[in-house]
Amino acid sequence: MPDMASLPRVTRLRRRGQLTIPQDIRDALSLDERTSLNIFRVGKALILTPKPLQRESLARAAEKEMKQGAVTLKDLIADLRIQRKRYYDESGRKD
Repeated sequence: MPDMASLPRVTRLRRRGQLTIPQDIRDALSLDERTSLNIFRVGKALILTPKPLQRESLARAAEKEMKQGAVTLKDLIADLRIQRKRYYDESGRKD
């Protein structure tokens, strides 16, 4: 069984709050520039975890709602536009 823990590593917090995750850790966890991370504060410690993509479970839930007639395609598209705007507003990205 591979060792899932690692020894502490040093990284510096940069002026704009950025930090670098060492390459060997990024490789071991398959992290790249497209990976979103959750960050939690636990006391004086920070915990970073990869944010799992939820597309498949969301697609199944939407399909179920549509089959039950609770949501129409028009409803779904309208809500997706709202959610996309919220995502862009939160992330600072432009459409």
